[in-house]
Amino acid sequence: MKKIIRQIGWALLLLIALSAVFSLFAPTPTETPEEISLSQLAQEIKAGDIKEITVSGEKLLIIYQNDKEVQAYKEAGVALTNSLQQLGLTSPELQLTNINIEPEDTSLWSSLLPLFLSLIFPLLLFFLFFWILFRRNKGGINQTLNILKSPDKQFNPEAKKERVSFDDIGDLVEAKEELMEVVEFLKSPQKFQKMGAKIPRGVLLVGPPGCGKTLLARAIASSANVPFYYISGSEFIELFVGVGSRRVKNLFAKAKQSQPSIIFIDELDAIGRRRGFGFGGGHDEREQTLNQILVEMDGFKREARCILLAATNRPDVLDPALLRPGRFDRRIIIDLPDIKSREQILKIHCRNKPLATNVHLKEVAEQTPGFSGADLEDLANEAAVLATRRERDRIAQTDFLESIEKVLLGPERKSHLLSKEEKKIAAYHEAGHALVSALTPKADKVKKISIIARGFSAGYTVTIPATERGMLSQSQLMAKLATLLGGYSAEDIVFGEVTTGASNDLQRATSLARKMVVEYGMSKLGPINFSQSSSLNGWSENPFPQKDYSEEVAQKIDAEIKRFLAQALRHDNELLKKHKKLMVQLTQELIKKETLNQKEFEKILKKGHNKSK
Repeated sequence: MKKIIRQIGWALLLLIALSAVFSLFAPTPTETPEEISLSQLAQEIKAGDIKEITVSGEKLLIIYQNDKEVQAYKEAGVALTNSLQQLGLTSPELQLTNINIEPEDTSLWSSLLPLFLSLIFPLLLFFLFFWILFRRNKGGINQTLNILKSPDKQFNPEAKKERVSFDDIGDLVEAKEELMEVVEFLKSPQKFQKMGAKIPRGVLLVGPPGCGKTLLARAIASSANVPFYYISGSEFIELFVGVGSRRVKNLFAKAKQSQPSIIFIDELDAIGRRRGFGFGGGHDEREQTLNQILVEMDGFKREARCILLAATNRPDVLDPALLRPGRFDRRIIIDLPDIKSREQILKIHCRNKPLATNVHLKEVAEQTPGFSGADLEDLANEAAVLATRRERDRIAQTDFLESIEKVLLGPERKSHLLSKEEKKIAAYHEAGHALVSALTPKADKVKKISIIARGFSAGYTVTIPATERGMLSQSQLMAKLATLLGGYSAEDIVFGEVTTGASNDLQRATSLARKMVVEYGMSKLGPINFSQSSSLNGWSENPFPQKDYSEEVAQKIDAEIKRFLAQALRHDNELLKKHKKLMVQLTQELIKKETLNQKEFEKILKKGHNKSK
C-alpha cells in the first residue's frame, strides 16, 4: 500500500511539473490593438498624425502623435513605400514619418520552435512520465516474481558476530553430544556407513522459550563448515495461495544443490500445526505448506547429505505426520537449566564484564530457579547497567541480586508513593506471605521482603526452594497454596476486609488448585485427568471446545477446587492468629525499613519464637 501511494505521489508531481511547463511557454493574452486600413493610414500620414511606423513582415505597428497604437497589414511581397505611393502619398510626405523596418527571421529554428513547443515537447514529457512509471512498476513486477523464492538466509561462519561455538553454551551435555554427532555425519559419513548407519533426516530441538535452541543451531552452523540455511516458520506463509509451498520447494532445492548442507527452521509450530482444525478445510495456505514440507522430507534420498534442523517450544501442537520416524528421526529435549548449569551460563555471560572480588555466581544461581538462559543473559546485562549507573568500575554482588528482582518483577517505581494507610496494608500483606512460608512445613525459604513498588505490585516477597525439585508432591503444592493466600488471610485478620492487592495471588492460587484437581489427580475424584480433549496442554486448537465430562462432574471439580482453597485459607488463619504478635512486629519493622533481607527476617523470626517461649 505504501508503494502504491508513493507511485501516485510521483505521478501527481510529474503532472504538476507538466502543467507548470505548459503555463510557462503558453502565450500570455494581451489586448489586441485597433486595426486600420492602408488607405486610412495614407490619409493620416498626409494629415501629419502619424509619429512612427514599425514594419514586421506584413504586420504594421502604427504609433500616433498622442502615442496611441494601432495596427494594419500591407500586401505581401510589396514594399510599404510602394503601397503608400500608389495610395497618393509623395516621397516628401513619407520622409516626414519615421518608418522602421525589422528584418525577418528566416532561420530554421525560428520556424521549428513553435512546432516544438506546441507538439514535440509535450510528447517528450509524456514519454518521460510513462518511462518513469514503467521503471518503478518493473521493480514491483520483479518483487512480485521474487515472492515465490524462499526468503531464507545463509549463515556466514566467518563473521565474528554470528560465530558461536559449543563452548559458548552452558552445560547441555546430552544435547551437545547429539548435535555433535550430526556434525560428524556431515563431515565423515563413511565412518557411519561402514556400520550400516543412516544419516538422520530431521532433528527437532524442543524446549521452553529462551533455553538455547537457536543458540545450539548457530553452534552447529559454526562447527559443521557446510552451507547452513536458516528461516523462520512464519516466513513461509503469505497472503497468496501456493506461495508457501513454492518457497519450501525453492529452499529444499537450494539445500540439495549445495549438499552436504543444513536447513534450520525456527518456530516450526508456525507451519507445522496439527491439520484438520483450519477453517479452510484441507486447502488453506498453512496446510498446503506443511504438506509440501512432508513431501520434501520424504523426497530426500538416503544418500543425500541434507539435514533438516527445527526448533519449537510447542511440540504438543505439531502434526503427527511431521514427528514420525523417517522425518524427524531425533528429538532433543532442552530443559530449563539447573543450578549447576545456571552457574556455567552466568560465567559465560560474564566473560567480558569486570567483576568485583565479592561476586559469587553460585549464590546468584541459587536464587534464580526457573530462569532460562535468556533470563540469565538479561540478568548479567542488567547488573552491568546497574553498576554503570552507580558509577562503579566493577560489578558487585549487590548489583546481581538487585537485578534478579528487576528481571522477575520489573524496575522499582520510586515515584509511586503509597499513602500511610496503603503502606500499612502492603506491609501486613507481605508479612502474611513471609510468615506462612516460613512456618509451613515443605514451603519455600524467604529470601527478601519489600514494600517498595515494582512493576504492578505494591510489594513483594521473594521465596526460593531449599533444593532443586523436578517433581512436587501434594503437600508441597498445598504449602504453595497456603503461601499464595497468606497475604489475603493477613488482611482479613487485621483489617476485617480484603483489598484488590490480593487479586494476583487469588488468580495464581485458583489456577494451581484447578491443576491439582483436573490434571494431577490429587482430589477426591481420583486419578482422572479432566483436561479437555479439544486442547493440547491448555492450547486450544478447536475454536469450539467441548467438555469430556458431565455438568455433575464439573460441579464436583468446582467443589474440589473450592475445598483446596478453603483448606489453605483455614491453615493460614490459624497460623497467623497464633503468631499475630510476631506478624505485628514484622510489619512494624517492614514499615520502618521498607526492605528486609533473609538474615533480618530470620532474626525477627527467632526473636519472636524466643518471646513466645
